[in-house]
This record gives sequence, structure tokens and C-alpha cells, in this order.
Amino acid sequence: MMKMLTGTSAGVRLLLSPAVVRQQATITTASRAPPTAASVILVSSRRQYATAQESSKRRSVTPFNDDGHVPWTRLSTGEKAGRAVQQTFNFGLVILGVVLTGGIAYLLFTDVFSPESKTAYFNRAVDRIRADPRCVALLSPGDPKKIAAHGEETHNKWRRARPIAATVEKDSRGVEHLKMHFHVEGPRGSGVVGLHLTKQPGHWEHEYQTFYVDVRGHQRIYLENKEAEVAAAKKGGNKEFKFLGVKWN
Repeated sequence: MMKMLTGTSAGVRLLLSPAVVRQQATITTASRAPPTAASVILVSSRRQYATAQESSKRRSVTPFNDDGHVPWTRLSTGEKAGRAVQQTFNFGLVILGVVLTGGIAYLLFTDVFSPESKTAYFNRAVDRIRADPRCVALLSPGDPKKIAAHGEETHNKWRRARPIAATVEKDSRGVEHLKMHFHVEGPRGSGVVGLHLTKQPGHWEHEYQTFYVDVRGHQRIYLENKEAEVAAAKKGGNKEFKFLGVKWN
């Protein structure tokens, strides 16, 4: 009985062995065979499913939380529109910043750093007052450096905070008129300074019309008076003219 079972078992083993071999050969052949259309569709569907799962797990991209981490190809149509809106807004901010910076730089140059600015003419006027013996004698005899200049009187005790009264306007001929008004004071007295300069069309430099200092109780001191010079030249027949601050015959 044992022999028959053994023989039977052996016979079964011999019968199954070729089948197993054929199955292994079939599997090996299938693995080496080129992918079919069905297998390609299956792989593609699995990838799309994985991408859909990944998209469902991540946070929806909006113009307010988009940090650029999610690639453009993985964004939905609405998310692409949101990113486009965000980038357009950022670009607009950059352009606005450039325009504001340029405007501030232009104002600083025209009002402060330009040699034809109001600040430049104010500083030159103060230097000329300190160098004029008549003004020094009335304001600060012996020490012109003690002559100080400031703008209109305000409640602020700091002189630097007092604005300088200045206007710029053009007449019907296109001539630009710069008028300035400020105060000077020294140990002995104080005064008011008036400036009137003009700039002809197409010219870069201003020309003095009047430049005077009024000290209370004293006659007005003229440092520039073009009208008086022209009148004197016409009256006396003097053909001298003034150029660059120098009188030429």
C-alpha cells in the first residue's frame, strides 16, 4: 500500500513537473514581450489616478497662498488663472515702485541737488550776504559766520523746520520767474531777504533781477538790481554790460 502511494505520488510529481515548467516559460516569455495597448492604457490610468490622488491631497492654489511650489503643469485651469493674477499684481507693484522711486529722485535733484534748485540759490544768497561788508556791519560786525538764515516764522523752535517762501511761475512770454523770501539774523540785528530771478526759454541758468536785504531802521541794501543798472546805463550812455557777475566795458 505504501509503495502504491509512493508510486502514485511519484507519478503525480512526474505529471505536474512539465506543467510547472511550461507555466514558468510562459511567464518568462510574457515578461519579455513588448507592452500591448491594454498595458499602456492601464499604466497611464494608474498614473492619472496617482496624480489625481496627489492633487486631492495638496491644498488648492489661490492668488493669496500661491508660493510657486506647485509646478504649472499640475495646476488646474482656475489655479492657473489665480497664479496669473498674482504675478500680474506683483509686476504692477514693481512698476509702481520704480515710478515712485524715479519721482522722488527727480524731486530731490530739482529741489535740492541741482545747481539751479531753490536750495542752491538760497545757500548762495546766504554766502553772498555773509561776504558783503554792508550786511555784516548791520547784522554781525566782525564775525559774518554768526549770520543765520531761515524761512518763515513758525511755532517750531528749530530753524531747519522753517520753510523758505519760494514761488516759480511763467509769464506769457515763457520766461520763468523764481521769487524767494527768507529771514537773516545776527548778534546785532535781523533782516528780510528778497530774491527775484528769471530764466529765459531755452536757457538753463537763472539771471538775477533783484537781490536785496532789508534791515529795520536802515536803508535797503541791494546786492543785485538789474533795473537800476539798465536805467543807469541808458541815462549815462554807458555801454558796459554784465556777464557772469563781471561788468565789461
